[in-house]
Amino acid sequence: MRVVAAVDKFRGTLDADGVAAAIAAACEAKGHECDRVPLADGGEGLLEAFGGATEWSTVTGPAGEPVRAGWYRSDTLTVIEMAQAAGLALAGGADVNRPEEATTAGVGELLLEAVRRGTSRIVVGMGGSATSDGGQGAVDVLESSGEIDALRAVDIVIACDVDTAFGDAGRVFGPQKGADAAAIERITGRLEALADTYRSTYGVDVTTMPGAGAAGGLAGGLAAATGATISSGFELVAGELGLAGLIDTADLVITGEGSLDPTSRNGKVVGGVLSMCSDRSVDVHAIAGIVRDVDWIPYTALVETFGEHRALTDTQACVVEATHRLLEARSSAAAPDQS
Repeated sequence: MRVVAAVDKFRGTLDADGVAAAIAAACEAKGHECDRVPLADGGEGLLEAFGGATEWSTVTGPAGEPVRAGWYRSDTLTVIEMAQAAGLALAGGADVNRPEEATTAGVGELLLEAVRRGTSRIVVGMGGSATSDGGQGAVDVLESSGEIDALRAVDIVIACDVDTAFGDAGRVFGPQKGADAAAIERITGRLEALADTYRSTYGVDVTTMPGAGAAGGLAGGLAAATGATISSGFELVAGELGLAGLIDTADLVITGEGSLDPTSRNGKVVGGVLSMCSDRSVDVHAIAGIVRDVDWIPYTALVETFGEHRALTDTQACVVEATHRLLEARSSAAAPDQS
């Protein structure tokens, strides 16, 4: 049997490559072939999906401090995760983050570095941001550099997994970044004013762009200033990695993520993989840490199957065992009745 392991990370316990490796180990132990495809939906994990960081640059962090940011570079493609330069983790988490002050300046600095090194295509992943500045920090850096025309000559794609409007970024994402109700109202007012600025400066109405509110509005700011396009992160990554072709040759696809719930069906890895498999009539099964209110894909929940402690502390072994059980169940179902 040919299996494709097309998985997202299990946040906090196992990265996507580790999940795919665990599935592959179980498959190969049973004599099956397995293609490992670590995926991402545009947020954290995007670099990993392309093989990890190949370059490192010191840029301005979310609180204005220097941070070391990794990014990917090949002859024709650059991949940047905004969280590497302006992520909530860099700010110390929501409890200490200052979302009204956090800046995306470092993302602009990474874009400039990429252009200066030479590239024809840049993918910028949204997700995990500390910021709600509507991309102003990044745009200010690009404008002051005098090199924004060079950026506009590059094909820039913004990868995200949400369709949040620009003006809603504060209300939707503010609480998870540490903003209280009063701060959210101030952030919203600032985003509305910034949308007017982008409209008058660049002739672009970011309020009409689905997804422009991703990463606190960074998606809209970059789209306005550089002409970048906003795209589904999953579809972009799946296309770059040739996932469709691998599924075409598969007998079974195993997907998964750390927390599987109704939101996983739209714009996320599991939902995207399910759709591709359904289109091709290929069997699919999800392995996840925790599962809540899901009846649209067959699944194994590690917490339910192995207990919370083991699922969280020995995740890789749990994924291996869950895959073994899945393969054994399929073999038993396929075996001829000897009665």
